[in-house]
Amino acid sequence: MNILSRILLIAPILFAAGCVDPYSVPVETETELQRVYAAAEASMRDLGKMRTDVSPNDAPFSYDNLVKNFEQIALRNEYRIAGGRFVAGQSQTFLRRWEGPVRVAAINGSSTSESAARFNNNEVSKFTRRIARLTDLDMRTSSAEEANFLVLFLNEGEQIEFANTLPTVLRDISPAVVDAFRNSPRNIFCAAFAFTKPGQKGVYGDVLILVKSEHSDFMRKSCVHEEMAQAMGLTNDSPDARPSIFNDDEEFAFLTRHDEILLRMLYDPRLKAGMESYEVIPLLPAIARDAVR
Repeated sequence: MNILSRILLIAPILFAAGCVDPYSVPVETETELQRVYAAAEASMRDLGKMRTDVSPNDAPFSYDNLVKNFEQIALRNEYRIAGGRFVAGQSQTFLRRWEGPVRVAAINGSSTSESAARFNNNEVSKFTRRIARLTDLDMRTSSAEEANFLVLFLNEGEQIEFANTLPTVLRDISPAVVDAFRNSPRNIFCAAFAFTKPGQKGVYGDVLILVKSEHSDFMRKSCVHEEMAQAMGLTNDSPDARPSIFNDDEEFAFLTRHDEILLRMLYDPRLKAGMESYEVIPLLPAIARDAVR
């Protein structure tokens, strides 16, 4: 039984997609946070951010750009653990990706309305099929009990409840992960937590993705694109990547053609999970050209 199945067994009360529980969190808190996120989205759009074009003419990129961006995004960490917490800090790392079947399930907190749950489930299903085509992985949606890749749509109260179950089912889980899930600040719109298989360097075995359900449909879809793609092994962001969702400037809302190519590169058969950067980098020019073709 994988860790996600154990989580679902111990915390079934959280999840009832399509049901509405008006007592799950205070109405004032939920409404206030929805206003905060709506204002943030409007502000970004006013600044020309959150673009939806896939292959914009004003953002050309070269093979050299693809190689450099892959190095920065797939072979570097965005965070490190210090003092029991995640802190921003770049560091070089080895290649991480899935090497076996990926089973994806969308889980909606009990506060989620039926229409929002249908939207969430549909977006996760569509994007799962898209990633499967790009990577040639055995990847599809499944029941929550069979899943090793959970996309959780939770409000503030539900994410705290869920975090409280994690140390019970994951005895070796870092307190930093539990803290990041429980106390995710409001300026973090969504997050992915990937767990590698014991004794298998760089091989992913389970993923938890948190999407804060107070977001609009548009922003929840954006979170699905970014976090699901990053949970495939493109874990870092780079200020040089453009056009890309792997950039903290929020210029683009959804996966671009540039990002599709990076996913193809990551799952090229010449690469394997656990390869060190010095093994990967010499292969990238040829892999980039093949991925574009």
